[in-house]
Amino acid sequence: MQKEYSMFEEKNIDELTPGHYVIEISEQSGSFSLSSPGHIKNQAVINNLKKKGVKSVLIDPNQTLEEETITAKKLLIEEVKQAKEIFNESKNIQRKVFADAQSGCELDLTPVIEITNKSVDAIFNNPDSLACIVNIREKDEYLLEHSVSVAVYMAIFARYLKIERSIVEELSVGAFLHDVGKIMVPDDILNKPGKLTDDEFTIMKTHANHSIDIITKTPNVSKLSLEVAALHHEKINGGGYPNQVKGNDITKYGRMIAICDIFDALTADRCYKDGFSHVKAFAILRELAQQNHLDVVLVDKFIKCAGVFPVGSLVELKSKKVAIIEQRNPNDPTKPKVKSFYSTKMNHYINTQEIDLENSKDEIVKGVRAKDFDLDMNKIVEMLLMQG
Repeated sequence: MQKEYSMFEEKNIDELTPGHYVIEISEQSGSFSLSSPGHIKNQAVINNLKKKGVKSVLIDPNQTLEEETITAKKLLIEEVKQAKEIFNESKNIQRKVFADAQSGCELDLTPVIEITNKSVDAIFNNPDSLACIVNIREKDEYLLEHSVSVAVYMAIFARYLKIERSIVEELSVGAFLHDVGKIMVPDDILNKPGKLTDDEFTIMKTHANHSIDIITKTPNVSKLSLEVAALHHEKINGGGYPNQVKGNDITKYGRMIAICDIFDALTADRCYKDGFSHVKAFAILRELAQQNHLDVVLVDKFIKCAGVFPVGSLVELKSKKVAIIEQRNPNDPTKPKVKSFYSTKMNHYINTQEIDLENSKDEIVKGVRAKDFDLDMNKIVEMLLMQG
């Protein structure tokens, strides 16, 4: 029985260009077969088909990507690669900051300002690229990655709130340094997997005082950067620490970093526990706001800023596939653009497929973590970047 190809077009291999959506091979001198339909990503793919002896293919003209779309995708991939470089450089600078603080040396603010400004540049250009990279965590580097991630979230949130660029830079520096005092807390307390005793928690809380002292002694640090670091554990109801600041005495920026700090702590993997999904973390933030720990209005704005399903987070689809969020949909946050890469039905990686859920019958069932399926988030992102 002959297949019905009326909606498809046959293209000679020399007519094929990046952006065409290939359904199957029409004519060839060899025995090569496609694992699945998909877009031609670059000229190298076409050259490979030629080497395999492919002479013509069937394409679906309705799914052809325009040059602008291809260019945009290439740009996004470059931005994500750049964001990863910024994140790794930030960790190296953070490592030096902690080492200097531990040895009692004066902190050198210059590299901190340079790298946070570089992050702010990337965020103002495309906040999704760094947000994606923040989802990659090394369990044994939580202390370093937490400070860097909070600085990223703070800048993304501030940009969303349309805060002036120069202020965003100062906020980012304060967030980058907010936990420097933790280097003075004994490792057995800092990395204890279980619940801290009252005495241990009293020692843990001293990190906020240490941070304030270290930052205060840092030459050329701004009052705003210090303010942000000093207020990150204060609560609206006055039950926070180290100074039990409450109500209107906690500035807008102090309220913002408290949200960013808790959100990152909730979602990060640690050596002794897996982080919560973003959806679960959002629910906890709302609960803390109801208890008058966090600012209710700002919590809701932060959730809208991050998106119901943040870029770089993972979701399970109705089609039994796991996908990574590639782009948010401002018209309907529940229907972003995703890229599927894993089958929960067959329990293995599959050929990636880009899906715009706004124009698809598929839909998100729930947000998931890589660990739910014994997957490595680093491997996932590396694989997707390579395919891009």
